[in-house]
Amino acid sequence: MAAHVCPWWSAWFTISNPLRRLVHDPEKTVRPYVKSGMTVLDVGCGVGCFTVSMAKMVGDQGRVIAIDLQGQMLDMLRRRAEKAGVADRIESHRCEQDRLGIDVQADFALAFAMVHEVPDQRRLLGEIHACLKPGGKLLVAEPPLHVSGKRFAHEVTTAEAVGFRLVEQPRIRWCRAAVFEKANRSKQE
Repeated sequence: MAAHVCPWWSAWFTISNPLRRLVHDPEKTVRPYVKSGMTVLDVGCGVGCFTVSMAKMVGDQGRVIAIDLQGQMLDMLRRRAEKAGVADRIESHRCEQDRLGIDVQADFALAFAMVHEVPDQRRLLGEIHACLKPGGKLLVAEPPLHVSGKRFAHEVTTAEAVGFRLVEQPRIRWCRAAVFEKANRSKQE
C-alpha cells in the first residue's frame, strides 16, 4: 500500500531512536485508548515503537497485531518484543503492497506517521474500518513536515467518507492527529 516507505535500514536512526520516546512517548500517546484485554492493530508498525508499549498495556488477555510491509521491520520488532517479554502478545502480519490482507475485529487501531505513505488512502482507511468493532477507535497521527494542514484535512475527510466519525483531535507533539470512531455502518457499502 506504499508510495514511499521509510526504509527498514533507517529504523535505528529515526523510528527506534531513544530520543523519539521523549517526543512521542507511546504510553502518553495511546494510554487513553488502549486498555487491558483489548485487541489492537498497529498499522505500519515499523520496529514497534508503539507496539511493545501497547502489548504491555493490553496485558496477558489482550493482543497486538503489528502490520508492516517490510519483513525486516517485523523481524526487528520480534526481537524487541522478545527482549521486553511481550512477544506472546504480539502477532506480526506482513501486509501486501496494495492491501492489509487481515480479517480481525479490533478495539483500537493506530496509524502513526504512515497514512501519507499510502497512495490509496481510501482503501487503507476502509480496510482499517472493516477491522474495527463497532465503536472501535482509530488514531491517525502525521508529521507536519510530510503532511500539510490541507493534506491532513483530506485524510480526515477520507476517513469520514469510509464511515469513521471524528471524535477528537488530541495534541501530539510534532504531529497533526485525529481520533475516529467506527460508525455503525460504512458509507462504502
